[in-house]
Amino acid sequence: MSGGATGLLAGKRAVVTGGANPRGIGAAIVELFLAQGASVAAFDSAYPAAPQPVALDRRVNLHCDVASIASCDQAVEATISALGGIDILVNNAGIVAATRIWDMRDDEFRRMIEVNLTGTYNITQAALPTLMQSERRPAIVNLGSTAALRGGGLLGGSHYAASKGGVISFTKALARELGPRGIRANCVAPGIIETDMTLGKFGEDWERDLKQGIPLQRFGSPTEVAQAILFLASDLSSYSTGIVVDVNGGFHIH
Repeated sequence: MSGGATGLLAGKRAVVTGGANPRGIGAAIVELFLAQGASVAAFDSAYPAAPQPVALDRRVNLHCDVASIASCDQAVEATISALGGIDILVNNAGIVAATRIWDMRDDEFRRMIEVNLTGTYNITQAALPTLMQSERRPAIVNLGSTAALRGGGLLGGSHYAASKGGVISFTKALARELGPRGIRANCVAPGIIETDMTLGKFGEDWERDLKQGIPLQRFGSPTEVAQAILFLASDLSSYSTGIVVDVNGGFHIH
Protein backbone atom coordinates (compact mmCIF):
# COMPACT_ATOMS: atom_id res chain seq x y z
CA MET A 1 0.00 0.00 0.00
CA SER A 2 1.22 3.47 -0.80
CA GLY A 3 1.28 5.89 2.13
CA GLY A 4 0.67 9.59 2.54
CA ALA A 5 -2.85 9.63 1.12
CA THR A 6 -4.92 12.73 1.80
CA GLY A 7 -8.62 13.48 1.54
CA LEU A 8 -11.89 12.96 3.39
CA LEU A 9 -11.22 9.23 3.73
CA ALA A 10 -7.45 9.34 4.28
CA GLY A 11 -6.25 6.24 6.13
CA LYS A 12 -9.62 4.49 5.96
CA ARG A 13 -10.22 1.04 4.51
CA ALA A 14 -13.37 0.51 2.49
CA VAL A 15 -15.29 -2.35 0.91
CA VAL A 16 -17.50 -1.52 -2.08
CA THR A 17 -19.65 -4.31 -3.51
CA GLY A 18 -20.62 -4.36 -7.17
CA GLY A 19 -17.54 -2.48 -8.34
CA ALA A 20 -16.63 -4.16 -11.61
CA ASN A 21 -18.81 -2.43 -14.22
CA PRO A 22 -16.87 0.69 -15.33
CA ARG A 23 -20.14 2.49 -16.11
CA GLY A 24 -21.83 1.59 -12.83
CA ILE A 25 -22.36 3.34 -9.51
CA GLY A 26 -19.96 0.95 -7.79
CA ALA A 27 -17.04 1.91 -10.03
CA ALA A 28 -17.77 5.60 -9.43
CA ILE A 29 -17.74 4.98 -5.66
CA VAL A 30 -14.42 3.13 -5.85
CA GLU A 31 -12.77 5.89 -7.90
CA LEU A 32 -14.05 8.66 -5.64
CA PHE A 33 -13.02 6.83 -2.49
CA LEU A 34 -9.53 6.29 -3.89
CA ALA A 35 -9.31 9.97 -4.81
CA GLN A 36 -10.29 10.85 -1.23
CA GLY A 37 -7.48 8.77 0.26
CA ALA A 38 -9.15 5.45 1.10
CA SER A 39 -7.78 1.99 0.43
CA VAL A 40 -10.54 0.07 -1.33
CA ALA A 41 -11.50 -3.57 -1.77
CA ALA A 42 -13.93 -3.81 -4.68
CA PHE A 43 -16.12 -6.93 -4.55
CA ASP A 44 -17.89 -8.34 -7.59
CA SER A 45 -18.93 -11.73 -8.92
CA ALA A 46 -17.40 -10.67 -12.26
CA TYR A 47 -13.88 -10.68 -10.83
CA PRO A 48 -11.89 -13.93 -11.12
CA ALA A 49 -11.95 -16.23 -8.11
CA ALA A 50 -8.21 -15.83 -7.45
CA PRO A 51 -7.52 -12.60 -5.49
CA GLN A 52 -5.86 -9.88 -7.54
CA PRO A 53 -2.64 -8.31 -6.21
CA VAL A 54 -2.93 -5.05 -4.30
CA ALA A 55 -1.73 -2.27 -6.60
CA LEU A 56 -0.06 1.01 -5.72
CA ASP A 57 -3.38 2.80 -6.14
CA ARG A 58 -4.55 1.26 -2.85
CA ARG A 59 -7.10 -0.97 -4.58
CA VAL A 60 -7.73 -4.70 -4.58
CA ASN A 61 -10.38 -6.48 -6.65
CA LEU A 62 -11.95 -9.56 -5.07
CA HIS A 63 -14.43 -12.11 -6.36
CA CYS A 64 -17.62 -12.15 -4.29
CA ASP A 65 -21.11 -13.48 -4.86
CA VAL A 66 -23.12 -11.58 -2.26
CA ALA A 67 -25.84 -14.23 -2.33
CA SER A 68 -23.34 -16.76 -0.95
CA ILE A 69 -22.41 -16.56 2.72
CA ALA A 70 -19.21 -18.53 2.09
CA SER A 71 -18.18 -16.20 -0.73
CA CYS A 72 -18.80 -13.14 1.46
CA ASP A 73 -16.74 -14.60 4.30
CA GLN A 74 -13.87 -15.39 1.93
CA ALA A 75 -13.87 -11.91 0.40
CA VAL A 76 -13.90 -10.24 3.80
CA GLU A 77 -11.05 -12.44 5.01
CA ALA A 78 -9.04 -11.55 1.90
CA THR A 79 -9.75 -7.86 2.52
CA ILE A 80 -8.52 -8.03 6.10
CA SER A 81 -5.38 -9.77 4.86
CA ALA A 82 -4.80 -7.12 2.18
CA LEU A 83 -5.90 -3.95 3.97
CA GLY A 84 -5.63 -4.87 7.64
CA GLY A 85 -9.29 -4.29 8.42
CA ILE A 86 -12.47 -2.53 7.28
CA ASP A 87 -13.71 0.91 8.34
CA ILE A 88 -16.33 1.55 5.65
CA LEU A 89 -18.77 -0.86 4.05
CA VAL A 90 -20.80 0.16 0.99
CA ASN A 91 -23.44 -2.38 -0.04
CA ASN A 92 -23.97 -1.43 -3.67
CA ALA A 93 -24.28 -4.79 -5.47
CA GLY A 94 -27.72 -5.44 -6.85
CA ILE A 95 -29.92 -6.50 -9.75
CA VAL A 96 -33.08 -5.03 -11.27
CA ALA A 97 -35.98 -6.33 -13.35
CA ALA A 98 -39.33 -4.88 -14.39
CA THR A 99 -41.38 -8.09 -14.36
CA ARG A 100 -44.97 -7.41 -13.35
CA ILE A 101 -46.57 -9.45 -10.62
CA TRP A 102 -48.88 -11.38 -12.97
CA ASP A 103 -45.89 -12.55 -15.03
CA MET A 104 -43.49 -13.17 -12.16
CA ARG A 105 -42.08 -16.60 -11.42
CA ASP A 106 -41.30 -17.67 -7.88
CA ASP A 107 -37.60 -18.04 -8.68
CA GLU A 108 -37.46 -14.46 -10.01
CA PHE A 109 -38.83 -13.08 -6.76
CA ARG A 110 -36.51 -15.21 -4.64
CA ARG A 111 -33.44 -14.26 -6.69
CA MET A 112 -34.18 -10.54 -6.37
CA ILE A 113 -34.47 -10.78 -2.59
CA GLU A 114 -31.48 -13.11 -2.40
CA VAL A 115 -29.14 -10.65 -4.13
CA ASN A 116 -30.43 -7.23 -3.11
CA LEU A 117 -31.60 -7.79 0.45
CA THR A 118 -30.04 -11.03 1.68
CA GLY A 119 -26.80 -10.07 -0.08
CA THR A 120 -26.69 -6.83 1.92
CA TYR A 121 -27.23 -8.85 5.09
CA ASN A 122 -24.57 -11.43 4.15
CA ILE A 123 -21.80 -8.90 3.58
CA THR A 124 -22.76 -6.89 6.64
CA GLN A 125 -22.65 -9.99 8.85
CA ALA A 126 -19.30 -11.01 7.42
CA ALA A 127 -17.77 -7.56 7.92
CA LEU A 128 -19.25 -6.76 11.34
CA PRO A 129 -16.49 -8.27 13.50
CA THR A 130 -13.79 -6.15 11.88
CA LEU A 131 -16.03 -3.08 11.68
CA MET A 132 -16.63 -3.32 15.42
CA GLN A 133 -12.87 -3.42 15.97
CA SER A 134 -12.30 -0.27 13.92
CA GLU A 135 -11.21 2.87 15.76
CA ARG A 136 -11.70 5.05 12.66
CA ARG A 137 -15.38 5.99 13.02
CA PRO A 138 -16.76 3.03 11.03
CA ALA A 139 -19.71 3.52 8.71
CA ILE A 140 -22.07 1.41 6.62
CA VAL A 141 -23.81 2.84 3.55
CA ASN A 142 -26.47 0.78 1.79
CA LEU A 143 -28.02 1.37 -1.61
CA GLY A 144 -31.79 1.63 -1.59
CA SER A 145 -33.81 3.04 -4.46
CA THR A 146 -36.51 5.56 -5.27
CA ALA A 147 -38.45 2.47 -6.38
CA ALA A 148 -38.77 1.47 -2.72
CA LEU A 149 -40.34 4.83 -1.90
CA ARG A 150 -42.78 5.03 -4.81
CA GLY A 151 -43.57 1.33 -5.31
CA GLY A 152 -41.45 0.63 -8.38
CA GLY A 153 -43.27 1.38 -11.59
CA LEU A 154 -40.41 2.08 -14.02
CA LEU A 155 -37.61 -0.43 -14.54
CA GLY A 156 -38.18 -2.11 -11.20
CA GLY A 157 -41.07 -4.45 -10.52
CA SER A 158 -42.69 -5.24 -7.19
CA HIS A 159 -39.91 -7.68 -6.27
CA TYR A 160 -37.27 -4.99 -6.85
CA ALA A 161 -39.23 -2.40 -4.85
CA ALA A 162 -39.68 -4.92 -2.03
CA SER A 163 -35.99 -5.81 -1.95
CA LYS A 164 -34.92 -2.17 -1.77
CA GLY A 165 -37.61 -1.35 0.77
CA GLY A 166 -36.13 -4.12 2.88
CA VAL A 167 -32.68 -2.59 2.51
CA ILE A 168 -33.99 0.75 3.78
CA SER A 169 -35.66 -0.85 6.82
CA PHE A 170 -32.59 -3.01 7.46
CA THR A 171 -30.41 0.12 7.41
CA LYS A 172 -32.56 1.87 10.01
CA ALA A 173 -32.46 -1.19 12.24
CA LEU A 174 -28.68 -1.38 11.90
CA ALA A 175 -28.44 2.27 12.93
CA ARG A 176 -30.33 1.54 16.15
CA GLU A 177 -28.42 -1.63 16.98
CA LEU A 178 -24.92 -0.52 16.01
CA GLY A 179 -25.03 3.10 17.14
CA PRO A 180 -24.02 2.24 20.71
CA ARG A 181 -21.00 0.45 19.24
CA GLY A 182 -19.96 3.56 17.34
CA ILE A 183 -20.99 2.34 13.89
CA ARG A 184 -23.19 4.57 11.75
CA ALA A 185 -25.53 3.08 9.13
CA ASN A 186 -27.19 5.15 6.41
CA CYS A 187 -28.81 4.65 3.04
CA VAL A 188 -28.80 6.35 -0.36
CA ALA A 189 -31.87 6.04 -2.58
CA PRO A 190 -30.95 6.85 -6.19
CA GLY A 191 -33.52 7.78 -8.79
CA ILE A 192 -32.92 7.34 -12.52
CA ILE A 193 -29.15 7.18 -12.95
CA GLU A 194 -27.31 6.86 -16.26
CA THR A 195 -25.93 3.33 -15.95
CA ASP A 196 -26.28 0.15 -18.00
CA MET A 197 -29.43 -0.58 -15.98
CA THR A 198 -31.19 2.45 -17.50
CA LEU A 199 -29.44 3.71 -20.64
CA GLY A 200 -31.49 2.94 -23.75
CA LYS A 201 -34.21 1.19 -21.76
CA PHE A 202 -36.96 3.83 -22.02
CA GLY A 203 -37.13 4.90 -25.66
CA GLU A 204 -36.77 8.52 -26.78
CA ASP A 205 -40.35 9.66 -26.16
CA TRP A 206 -40.63 8.08 -22.71
CA GLU A 207 -37.18 9.36 -21.74
CA ARG A 208 -38.14 12.89 -22.75
CA ASP A 209 -41.36 12.70 -20.74
CA LEU A 210 -39.54 11.31 -17.72
CA LYS A 211 -37.00 14.13 -17.76
CA GLN A 212 -39.78 16.69 -18.00
CA GLY A 213 -41.22 15.24 -14.81
CA ILE A 214 -37.94 15.65 -12.92
CA PRO A 215 -37.44 19.14 -11.43
CA LEU A 216 -33.76 19.13 -12.48
CA GLN A 217 -34.86 18.03 -16.00
CA ARG A 218 -32.24 15.28 -16.39
CA PHE A 219 -31.12 11.89 -15.17
CA GLY A 220 -28.35 11.61 -12.61
CA SER A 221 -24.79 10.36 -13.04
CA PRO A 222 -23.04 7.58 -11.09
CA THR A 223 -20.61 10.17 -9.73
CA GLU A 224 -23.47 12.19 -8.22
CA VAL A 225 -24.63 9.11 -6.31
CA ALA A 226 -21.05 8.38 -5.26
CA GLN A 227 -20.71 11.91 -3.87
CA ALA A 228 -23.72 11.38 -1.59
CA ILE A 229 -22.22 8.09 -0.44
CA LEU A 230 -18.89 9.81 0.23
CA PHE A 231 -20.68 12.25 2.53
CA LEU A 232 -22.31 9.42 4.49
CA ALA A 233 -19.08 7.39 4.65
CA SER A 234 -16.93 10.31 5.78
CA ASP A 235 -16.74 12.19 9.06
CA LEU A 236 -18.70 15.05 7.45
CA SER A 237 -21.81 13.09 8.50
CA SER A 238 -20.47 12.03 11.90
CA TYR A 239 -23.80 12.74 13.67
CA SER A 240 -26.04 11.21 10.99
CA THR A 241 -27.28 7.66 11.26
CA GLY A 242 -30.42 5.86 10.13
CA ILE A 243 -31.15 8.36 7.37
CA VAL A 244 -32.08 7.90 3.72
CA VAL A 245 -30.58 10.41 1.29
CA ASP A 246 -32.60 10.77 -1.91
CA VAL A 247 -30.50 11.35 -5.04
CA ASN A 248 -33.19 11.70 -7.70
CA GLY A 249 -33.20 15.28 -8.97
CA GLY A 250 -36.52 15.87 -7.24
CA PHE A 251 -38.24 13.03 -9.11
CA HIS A 252 -39.73 11.80 -5.84
CA ILE A 253 -40.29 14.57 -3.32
CA HIS A 254 -42.00 13.39 -0.16
